Amino acid sequence: MTSEHRPASKRRKTFLLFLLLVVLPSGFFLFRTGKHTFRTLPYIGEREVNGPGDTTYFTVPPFAFIDQDGNQVTDRTVADKVLVVDFFFTRCQSICPRMSKEMQQLQFKLDEPAFHEVLFLSHTVDPENDTPEVLKAYGRKLEADTARWKFVTGDAAAIYRQGNLGYLLSANADTAAAEQFVHSPQFVLVDKRRHIRGMYDGTNTESVNALADDIKLLLKEEHARAKKAAQAAR
Repeated sequence: MTSEHRPASKRRKTFLLFLLLVVLPSGFFLFRTGKHTFRTLPYIGEREVNGPGDTTYFTVPPFAFIDQDGNQVTDRTVADKVLVVDFFFTRCQSICPRMSKEMQQLQFKLDEPAFHEVLFLSHTVDPENDTPEVLKAYGRKLEADTARWKFVTGDAAAIYRQGNLGYLLSANADTAAAEQFVHSPQFVLVDKRRHIRGMYDGTNTESVNALADDIKLLLKEEHARAKKAAQAAR
């Protein structure tokens, strides 16, 4: 007894083609994007677990410095801002020019109203030389939008303490060499509740691009938190 091979029907072929070209790629896309949709940034620094779902995270301590225009910049004046923080000095000829250039490009990239909740905060580790006037000239060379990018100076001990203990970075005078300073190349991302949410190599364009992406993610988180708080207050 012989059996006759029957070719697949046109309808079945169409269904299989639809499955391969539309359904499977769409499912893969949703899987990939869904994974990123729910990604949240980590919390950096010491933490204390008080109970299930209740954790106290490290918080950047209060600060008070003077910006390039002679205005006071404190934790209160920037309370509604997401911060991108770094440490530098204007006489630096090693990593600072690259860091400042990367910060400049980040400022340009985020030059839209949606990102005006972000404040760039650059601290000099050489306050004796980097007066407000010197910082203003430095910012002008970088085409800094000083409404969104502040260059701050102040008491040296307070700056170093804020760097070391506040942002968990190295920031000190180099006791082994006159007019030399030690500071980290990291850019620090800080949320509105003053929790550190990321650190990025400020001399590396790829790392700074990752920072730009994480800023967008953090702003979404901040907006969702604000919306939830507003609903709870009704």
